Amino acid sequence: MSGSRQPGEVPPLALSLGDPAGIGPELIAEAWFQRRSLGLAPFGVAGGATILHSAARSRGLDVPIIAVDAIKAVDAQLFDRGLPVFSSQDGPYAPGKPDLAGAQLALQSLTEACRAVREGEASALVTLPVAKSQLARAGFGHPGQTEFLAQECGVSERDAVMMLAGPSLRAVPLTVHCPLAEVPQKLTVELIIHKARIVARALRDDFGIEHPRLALAGLNPHAGEDGRMGSEETRIIGPAIAALREEGIDATGPHPGDALFTRRARETYDVALAMYHDQALIPLKALDFDEGVNVTLGLPIVRTSPDHGTAFAIAGEGIADPGATFAALRMASDCAARRARNPT
Repeated sequence: MSGSRQPGEVPPLALSLGDPAGIGPELIAEAWFQRRSLGLAPFGVAGGATILHSAARSRGLDVPIIAVDAIKAVDAQLFDRGLPVFSSQDGPYAPGKPDLAGAQLALQSLTEACRAVREGEASALVTLPVAKSQLARAGFGHPGQTEFLAQECGVSERDAVMMLAGPSLRAVPLTVHCPLAEVPQKLTVELIIHKARIVARALRDDFGIEHPRLALAGLNPHAGEDGRMGSEETRIIGPAIAALREEGIDATGPHPGDALFTRRARETYDVALAMYHDQALIPLKALDFDEGVNVTLGLPIVRTSPDHGTAFAIAGEGIADPGATFAALRMASDCAARRARNPT
């Protein structure tokens, strides 16, 4: 019977639709269509039944849509019959044509999917891409989905840490959505220690790495070259690393940013902590663009997202690569299962 789970079976994943004019809906449909060959855990989508059906057809896929009253009704048997949608919010499918109504639907879907996970109806949250400029028109006052989810979960924004993860690299930007000129002022010993603790804990609890190795990048060229190219390494980053090591956290650096992401260097750590946004995201996207996952550490829920944007220019053309969405679903499922086995 639908809604009945075997002992030890975790609840389904909750997916937000993303911007309905972007590639999110068609990638969700592709994931359901390939669910068996990929071995994906059951999931349900917060709203957009008409959009998902049309998006599937744009890729030539036959994806039955099953409306359910609540995501907790989704089990493996129901999921195998069709793509579950657990909210009545919907709209027309207009790929490549973002508008205010679509942004409002994206926000409603995100809110409902988050609620389902917070209340235990779903095991983890997977968010599809949104357009921040469109969300701002809908009254969204946050820099991104990460900050919004922190608020929804009752967590300070400083405790929600963004990690980008792919087959080749995990990277955390310690400062995120701010101008590059502001980074030196935002970096402090306390900030680095605080976020590194969250990263180390999450790698242990959610990724099963018993003794995580953290490599911290320098801010300046050549990691400052003993102060000749900047003092942040000696004044801020180095003391933070020393304090982390005193706590028993395996932290090294500061490492020159131009050498930290080579193949041999990546073998020496489990995660790289970068000092600013692009220092983390450029290597991640260069190495793992089609399989990169954005993971939010420090939340009481598991949240992942494919590490790409809405791609309005190719939405509805059936050519968007689903690899990062598949990876986000797998990672969310793995982390949720690990939390279920080892509740804190």
